[in-house]
Amino acid sequence: MTSAFILIGGLQLFYTMAGSGQPLVYIHGNTGSSTWFSRVMEMPGYQTFALDLPNFGRSSPLPEEADLHVYADYVKKFIDALRLESPIIVGHSLGGAVAQSFAIRYPSAARALILVDSASPKGLLTPRERYPLIEMMRKDKGILSKALATTVPTLKDQDFFASLVDDATLMAEKAWIGNAEALSHFDVSAATASFNKPVLVIWGRGDFIVSEEMARETAKAFPNAELRIVDAVGHSLIVENPELFMDIARTFLAKIGNL
Repeated sequence: MTSAFILIGGLQLFYTMAGSGQPLVYIHGNTGSSTWFSRVMEMPGYQTFALDLPNFGRSSPLPEEADLHVYADYVKKFIDALRLESPIIVGHSLGGAVAQSFAIRYPSAARALILVDSASPKGLLTPRERYPLIEMMRKDKGILSKALATTVPTLKDQDFFASLVDDATLMAEKAWIGNAEALSHFDVSAATASFNKPVLVIWGRGDFIVSEEMARETAKAFPNAELRIVDAVGHSLIVENPELFMDIARTFLAKIGNL
């Protein structure tokens, strides 16, 4: 696996890549980074890319307020800059909403979507009474660590978990509340029917952030979607059981073939 920076739209974006073959682009969730995908980069037959979105990780902050559609625009610019042809787009959590925005606004640019514990097409509401907790997470690494631990309840590797927490602290200051606002106002439900390419929705039964109802709502929103419910994981299959994620993804990708 290698890493690099690329200048896009005046911002430096950090990314990692591995393998060779058809392109597959990973989009991380809130407080996330490319590190969340470090254990699922070796996908046989695919060249995988995981970027730090603007406002996250080692990438530059956005000059404007956090906006999921703007994040999606930078994913498109990233794909264009690297001349990736019809990549598979994989989005986790907030990244799932970014992937949905990308797919409905640039339908010819994605071959298929995999949405992992994703926000629904109607977004993900964070009650305003929780905003003080978000600010506490931003200011106190111990509180942040405890909050992130609840999203990966079956992850045992504490060194790897510590690296996820470290990356979370790099998120741009205004994005902490900004991302919550953006997710609360996100709604592409009127447009999802226009994306008729294959979509796989994966949901962990132990996910307390995204409900089963939301996962089913997401799968129902796309005309060519299927839902896979996974037992014994929480909000983050990609780090809790990366081998299972890759098995599920490979089965889905083999099934869609050359569509």
